[in-house]
Amino acid sequence: MLFGTVVGSLADKRGRKRACVTYCITYILSCITKHSPQYKVLMLGRVLGGIATSLLFSAFESWLVAEHNKRGFDQQWLSITFAKAIFLGNGLMAILSGLFGNVLVDSLKLGPVAPFDAASCFLAIGMIIILSTWTENYGDPSENKDLLTQFKGAAAAIAADEKITLLGAIQSLFEGSMYTFVFLWTPALSPNDEDIPHGFIFATFMLSSMLGSSIASRLLAHPTPRVESYMQTVFMLSSMALLLPVVTNVRIFAHIFSILPKAPRKTNSFKSQQLLVAPSNVKGGSISFSGCIQLIGFCIFEACVGIFWPSIMKMRSQYIPEEARSTIMNFFRIPLNIFVCIALYNVKALPMTVMFGMCSAFLFVASLLQRRLMVIAEIHKSRSQDWLNMEEIDPEGVPLNG
Repeated sequence: MLFGTVVGSLADKRGRKRACVTYCITYILSCITKHSPQYKVLMLGRVLGGIATSLLFSAFESWLVAEHNKRGFDQQWLSITFAKAIFLGNGLMAILSGLFGNVLVDSLKLGPVAPFDAASCFLAIGMIIILSTWTENYGDPSENKDLLTQFKGAAAAIAADEKITLLGAIQSLFEGSMYTFVFLWTPALSPNDEDIPHGFIFATFMLSSMLGSSIASRLLAHPTPRVESYMQTVFMLSSMALLLPVVTNVRIFAHIFSILPKAPRKTNSFKSQQLLVAPSNVKGGSISFSGCIQLIGFCIFEACVGIFWPSIMKMRSQYIPEEARSTIMNFFRIPLNIFVCIALYNVKALPMTVMFGMCSAFLFVASLLQRRLMVIAEIHKSRSQDWLNMEEIDPEGVPLNG
């Protein structure tokens, strides 16, 4: 949030290709720090990793959109590229990388840092490809703009265009819920230390995400339904998916009733107030029936994540101005990072079901904001069409082509 926002925003001014190379170098250094047992060195590695993450989520996409437009390619191709990037990169490569890392650590006995060393090699190969094949592009390369002026310009662009503001809020709400889910799914499926196959479940999540990106590819390949329309359904479905841990667990109601004013109740036990599936209290063992229901919901959520990424990329390419693309995209990550930090800091203070309930509520709000974005986009499209029609009519109301 602190360092990454500044460094990521320099991509618009100093060049997106240069920022992508900086990502490779920064993350290689972050991987190298894993060899040190010193806490200060490891913390430096996390700072470098945070900077690299901001570059990863802004500079590459900004370079692609600018290069795509510069070459005059069909805008529809951009949507297909986004979908394939999520399918192959976030899905297939994530699975293969996990399997490869497992081979390095377990089969070849190279130690727990071996996957980081392998990542450094792949990053170096990627950096060579970038340096040898990419051309440079910029947002606003004017030398008279310092970083503060650039930030002010990006903030003004966000404030002036409600579509950009809504897009930033939607992204922060969804990604905040997604990153919180990353930390919660393991304890949610094994609340009593059940022996669950973490690797298999993670691979299932990645397959679900690949399925979602494949669905997005088909949706984006056609003019209807529009991305602003179907994303409302995606956010609503993801909200319902993350609500399953709440409705399959009665502890949330016990917590709520414990803080309400005491009142006489006819029942002697709270057990009669369970909602759907009572949680298991048996230590160890395999995944419970409640956990199986939650796992289905989590797979649905991951499918929604697979649809989300190429779709949000498509909307960002439509609504964010080119001259400040990286800066605005990093602005969006500020509330996201604040939310995740607060959520993780209080993760032990709040019951897990409360955390999932909050994420579900945020996703529901994202659906409402998406509805608003669709309405505004439709109004803007209608006005643009009216202007085009007016240009085809002379002052006396006679069509110019007639």
